[in-house]
Amino acid sequence: MLKEFKEFAMRGNVIDMAVGIILGVAFGKIVASLVKDVIMPPIGMLLGGTDFSAIMITLQTVPKPVTVNIGVFINTVIEFVIVAFALFLVIKGMNSLKRKQEETPEEAPPPPQDVQLLTEIRDLLRQQGGKPPASGA
Repeated sequence: MLKEFKEFAMRGNVIDMAVGIILGVAFGKIVASLVKDVIMPPIGMLLGGTDFSAIMITLQTVPKPVTVNIGVFINTVIEFVIVAFALFLVIKGMNSLKRKQEETPEEAPPPPQDVQLLTEIRDLLRQQGGKPPASGA
């Protein structure tokens, strides 16, 4: 069973997926910081010094405060939009590269010189009215 697990874990697509997940998590942290520390402070300043992460509706104060954190939700929605847009750009770029590859068909390499010579001889024999010799003689 350990051998099967090792074969599974070492397959290329599993490793690629793991790398993608790790990069995705790191990218998510960057986007979260971008929204929280770079985008939202100027927007809050434009709206009268509002700290979006502090916007909440208090439903209950006693015995334990219960709040609906609208500002945190707004930050999370903005993070999602940024990540979704970045993924859209990546997928769009990959699709355009894929289309370019499909549009430019690979030219077949020219046949070897001996095959070219044999083809020319066959064509000359046909022009002279003779038949090429049967193969496998």
